[in-house]
Amino acid sequence: MHQLALRGTYFVTASTHLKAHHHRGAERLRVLHQGLLTVARDYGWQLEAWAVFSNHYHFVAYSLADQSGAESLGLMLKTLHVKTSGWINRLDRTPARQVWRNFWETRLTYQKSYFARLNYTHQNPVKHGLAPVASQYPWCSAAWFERTASPAQAKTIYRFNTDKLKLPDDFKPSPDW
Repeated sequence: MHQLALRGTYFVTASTHLKAHHHRGAERLRVLHQGLLTVARDYGWQLEAWAVFSNHYHFVAYSLADQSGAESLGLMLKTLHVKTSGWINRLDRTPARQVWRNFWETRLTYQKSYFARLNYTHQNPVKHGLAPVASQYPWCSAAWFERTASPAQAKTIYRFNTDKLKLPDDFKPSPDW
């Protein structure tokens, strides 16, 4: 059950059906990554951190002030999932296959929780063993964050411990990117 009545900042995780690696390879990851950035912009969500993988993604985003709630988050992700499912299924010649399972969201109301999830999302490619340094993984926000944040901001966010976060992330992304 999605709780999207309140405007705010959300941490979101979405998974492919059965954790299948539908987005394996650079071209498929590029399309999913660009799709996420595009629908976020189109639906008025400001992404703060994101990481896209072969079988799941995470992001932290906030709804803009002109929205009364966060209902557009569900519509945004439905659009992303319908478009990317159609594209992937055309590529694989599997027109009726279910690609996406669902998404989980958490509204972030405490600064420490927000900072920890920003760090978690930026560092997720390292957690999954896909890059030695997060900024080297092309489909996450770490490189963008390090370019646009002040050194003090980056240092503050990267110091937040993520070990105690209880997040749905038992995924094993494909190392093929």
